[in-house]
Amino acid sequence: MQKLEFYVTAAPGTEEALRDELSELGFAQVRLNRGGIPFFGSLEDGWRACLETRLGQRVMLLLGRYAANSPQSFYEGALKLPWQLYLSPAQSISTAAYVHESQGENPNFVALKLKDAIVDSQRQHWSERSDVERQNPDLRAFAYWSRGKASVYLDLSGEPLFKRGYRLSGGQAPLKETMAAAVLRLAGWDRKTPLIDPMCGSASLLIEAALWAGNVAPGIWRQRFGFERWANFDELAQEKMSALRGACRHKSSGQHPRITGSDIDPEALKRAQENARSAGLRLSFRQMPLRELQPEGQRRFLVCNPPYGVRLEAENRLFQELGSAIQRLHGWRCAILAGSPACLRNINLPPEKIFNLKNGSIDCQLAVYEVP
Repeated sequence: MQKLEFYVTAAPGTEEALRDELSELGFAQVRLNRGGIPFFGSLEDGWRACLETRLGQRVMLLLGRYAANSPQSFYEGALKLPWQLYLSPAQSISTAAYVHESQGENPNFVALKLKDAIVDSQRQHWSERSDVERQNPDLRAFAYWSRGKASVYLDLSGEPLFKRGYRLSGGQAPLKETMAAAVLRLAGWDRKTPLIDPMCGSASLLIEAALWAGNVAPGIWRQRFGFERWANFDELAQEKMSALRGACRHKSSGQHPRITGSDIDPEALKRAQENARSAGLRLSFRQMPLRELQPEGQRRFLVCNPPYGVRLEAENRLFQELGSAIQRLHGWRCAILAGSPACLRNINLPPEKIFNLKNGSIDCQLAVYEVP
């Protein structure tokens, strides 16, 4: 059976962690690439990636790759692709494109040419065409065009994969679940050491930690992925997908070390508790200011994403409190995802590691410390 090529997109700075994750999950021919990680396998492997990747943002299936030196040759190449394998006129579509500056073309224009190729191909096969639906299409197609070569992908994910399906409320600017999972892996948490987030907000880091430790598939709450709306997703495919979901549930242990969250905001803690319960987890939460954080008993792992963008005076005071708190945590490992340089300046320790990341559009640094 011919192997298909897939591409799992990654947030900037998380590519190596995503490569390691996909390798651990048993996907074949995984290799490091900027912006995402390719692998090869069956269509069912692509489905499994949607269910099991914690770090991947989207899972894409390569439909075809061809030479294209002009908008017309781009269109002609796209027209020849086997759209009828995955799409009928009954399904709606949307298109998007990334175009390297070497091509000198507008991405919106290229996305339009891709749409033209799809519907013209349909007219040749069925004398009918799909409707365009920008917000909630049945099939999303994406083109990458650079230096005379075009690659066209189908998005298996549908909604981006950080939308796990368990979050009930997020509060202001919640950390995306895929980034939370990346932070935990990059920071070196072993899934055994007790974990604490003293500024937990809506608990993204804590919930993702518990799910990872318990081997709970992050996509298990999703009602439907994008590929489940494709023309080729028939009754047999539904049975196979049901079996995949069942296998994921069977592999889950649900066991995790003690995981604790605290915050000074009672509304944030209420949201955190609701989200944890929605994910089927029993985590510990309490209202507590940073100044009361003390190293009690065994070694722990602290992880947090301090708020930023608040009033300058309040922000500086918060970062000073965090720096003082970390100094007290002798023997602990601490990982701070900082969206403000002022945050790390208040931690008077040399970091063991620093990773440059992006939390949405915000440049961040993940600094990891071993407190002596």
